[in-house]
Amino acid sequence: MEDPLRGAADDPELRLIETMLWDGSRIVRLRRHLNRLETAAARLGWRCSGAGEALKEAVPAHPARMRLTLDGSGALTVEAAPVPAGKPVWRLGLAAERLASADPWLQIKSSRRPAYDAARASLAEDLDEVLFLNERDEVCDGTITTVFFDAGEGMRTPPLSAGLLPGVLRATMLDTGRCREAPLPAEALPRARLWVGNSLRGLIPAEWAGGPV
Repeated sequence: MEDPLRGAADDPELRLIETMLWDGSRIVRLRRHLNRLETAAARLGWRCSGAGEALKEAVPAHPARMRLTLDGSGALTVEAAPVPAGKPVWRLGLAAERLASADPWLQIKSSRRPAYDAARASLAEDLDEVLFLNERDEVCDGTITTVFFDAGEGMRTPPLSAGLLPGVLRATMLDTGRCREAPLPAEALPRARLWVGNSLRGLIPAEWAGGPV
């Protein structure tokens, strides 16, 4: 059975994206980023080679945010930018749009992300991130982060079946035993201890800002 993502593989505007941290001496979790890129490219039927070498040639002398993109021709682009400023705690709200847990585009990191981009563009001034729910009232992802929580049984993160990106930080934490998978019902958000994170920014303590769930 053909992968449902193959139908859009010829879109000339489509890009696969990996965003990484160059800490001045290494690209953090590089192999995991490259594996995710190669897996997504294979699903689209795209050629993917030389990404590691392209990154190594582009790293600056100082820490940086590295953004790698791949298009349908196999062309790679690397951009270096300042590392985003950190905050000790992020305030979280709820996105207006819901995600469909079975949407295959949620499973790869690409430029096809209208719901995420719209929610990020309309982010309220008092919020740092909004979380998406799926059709079952389960938490999926943030616009640029994975969700982590503790509802009394230790740190957990929503399962991929909820409809979310297989984040690189998420995979590292699961593989090292720092967290396990479990659904997060929307109604539990005000009571759970929360974190958000990604491979660039690391794990960030978070607080629920209130509002209907």
